[in-house]
Amino acid sequence: MTSHPLAGVLGQPIAHSRSPRLHRHWMARHGLPGDYVAIEVAPADLEAVVRMLPRMGFVGVNVTVPHKVAALALADEVTARARRIGAANTLILRDGRILADNTDGEGFLCALRQGAPDWDPAAGPATVLGRRGGRAGGSRCPARGRRARSDPHQPHPRGGRDAGCAAQAESGAAHPRPRLGSGAGNAVEEGVLVVNATSLGMMGKPAFRVPLDGLHPGQVVVDLVYAPLETRLLAEARAAGAVAVDGLGMLLHQAVPAFEAWWGIRPAVDEDLRRAVLA
Repeated sequence: MTSHPLAGVLGQPIAHSRSPRLHRHWMARHGLPGDYVAIEVAPADLEAVVRMLPRMGFVGVNVTVPHKVAALALADEVTARARRIGAANTLILRDGRILADNTDGEGFLCALRQGAPDWDPAAGPATVLGRRGGRAGGSRCPARGRRARSDPHQPHPRGGRDAGCAAQAESGAAHPRPRLGSGAGNAVEEGVLVVNATSLGMMGKPAFRVPLDGLHPGQVVVDLVYAPLETRLLAEARAAGAVAVDGLGMLLHQAVPAFEAWWGIRPAVDEDLRRAVLA
């Protein structure tokens, strides 16, 4: 066991993660001892690794693809928002117990308010491009809890659904219900808020091929992909006169409540942090 407290992130793959840069920046700023490390964990090993972490000096970990659903099942206590979403991205290890939380929705909304301060959730429906069943789908989510529509268009690697559900749960929108109808391009056109919660367009992943002819001024377009930072979706949104919000903001803001839960300090999201994470 280390003499200094540790935190980290569990996933597979995990080498690409920018979370160590992010948390180490905050730890250095606040003079905290210890470290934040990335740990690659296969699904079959997740429970054994999580059970071992407290003995190694860990106060908590973030959890990413493909472990978010499985991590929830390991917890002794679950926050209301993690239970509502059905997945955990943060584990707090304290007094021999595991508390599971999900900060994705909070991170999404904070990033949205920062990147699009004039966005009004009552202005119209949100289109969330995310996984539904075995496919990616465009879910048209009304702002005030009415039924939503989902239009499958193409498969994508697992993982986008959790972020999309988190955003909807935190904003109070109804969870989308599948309904075949118009294509994803139509759903993009109809959304006042358009969110890509898939990994399409990420480095090393399939290209983002959703039709974007319907993008127009007055929309807010968010891409949760942050590698690359300027995606095809964001570039076309800017060209169409829409407000474009990149995915780095959600990464930064979702880390705030996790850091606070582990260390008792609420860190700032500022330009120094953004530069450190992008370096």
